[in-house]
Amino acid sequence: MRTRRGFCYPKVNMCIENKVVKRRRDFSGVGEHMGRRKRSKLSPEVTGHYPDLFDSLPDDLVVSVLCKLSSSSASPADFVNVLITCKRLNGLGHHSLVLSKASQKMLAVKSQNWSESAHRFLKQCADAGNVEACYTLGMIRFYCLQNRGSGASLMAKAAISSHAPSLYSLAVIQFNGSGGSKNDKDLRAGVALCARAAFLGHIDALRELGHCLQDGYGVKQNIAEGRRFLVQANARELAAVLSMKPSALTSGGWLTWNPLPHHRHVAGTGCPLLSDFGCNVPAPEAHPANRFLTEWFSLKGGVLGSGLRLCSHAGCGRPETRRHEFRRCSVCGTVNYCSRACQALDWKMRHKAECTPVERWIDEDGENGGNANGEIGLDNGDDEQNMGES
Repeated sequence: MRTRRGFCYPKVNMCIENKVVKRRRDFSGVGEHMGRRKRSKLSPEVTGHYPDLFDSLPDDLVVSVLCKLSSSSASPADFVNVLITCKRLNGLGHHSLVLSKASQKMLAVKSQNWSESAHRFLKQCADAGNVEACYTLGMIRFYCLQNRGSGASLMAKAAISSHAPSLYSLAVIQFNGSGGSKNDKDLRAGVALCARAAFLGHIDALRELGHCLQDGYGVKQNIAEGRRFLVQANARELAAVLSMKPSALTSGGWLTWNPLPHHRHVAGTGCPLLSDFGCNVPAPEAHPANRFLTEWFSLKGGVLGSGLRLCSHAGCGRPETRRHEFRRCSVCGTVNYCSRACQALDWKMRHKAECTPVERWIDEDGENGGNANGEIGLDNGDDEQNMGES
């Protein structure tokens, strides 16, 4: 055999079972000095056909790997990019066991990407028993697609599996009578659902239950027990922030407490953990379902219908299902909340610096301030006093 430099090596006849197949290749366009060279190739009768190593893996092993991937994916794209690799992965990726392990982040569908295929995928995950998919699809159907019965059923399916966000969302629906009339409110059912979610450690449910006990709303008034739940909610909120990575925390004194002006002269006014509104910590990350609601109605310009309003807490996104469903701030009348927990979070994050008392505020339809349901809005003035005294 002649090399490019003109050297020659002794010719060796390579054969297996005396079967050699020789194929000529044309190198005329490369250069005259190269000439032609011969290359031996084993015939298919000798080599046989060996399948791909991936094809030899059992389905159970591939499904196990896909389960691990679906439970650790940081976004839907991480999982979809694997499914489109080959037909086998696409088929096994829709296995019920894989879909049941899908993580919260993998199911975080954005409202601008909502389509029939995204709806069908969430439905497949929900049918596979994925509680996060049941909750996310239930919230989308109940509030965005206005399919109240199906949405509530999906959230109830997740609540049966002790999914704390589903229990709390159903409690909010019971407190407000969402999807029905004022007479459809069931305060005792709301407190029971909230207590179950609080038992599972849901921070908003703990804070909501604490305010219900303090105010005697749907349950017998017990101020001491309500205070205990509020302290527990604040402690869990603080623990969640301390468990975050240092890079995720903003620099500065985020764990500070600024007393109210009329209490700053009092020595030893108390600890932030005893506040009705919690510590001065970074806002918690919103659930993907709540982010979907916020994006969905922001794309529509916030227009919900005649006289309907969104919850003023930025991390909620829940809309009213009928006029005057949410409770309005009785001090300024410019904000409204679906729950006491949302009011407490928005108060310390934003509304505390913006709320200014007015003598009287007027509804959009020209009626005087107050809730058409006969309810009084969450009184920030009284909560302010309680927070200072604690």
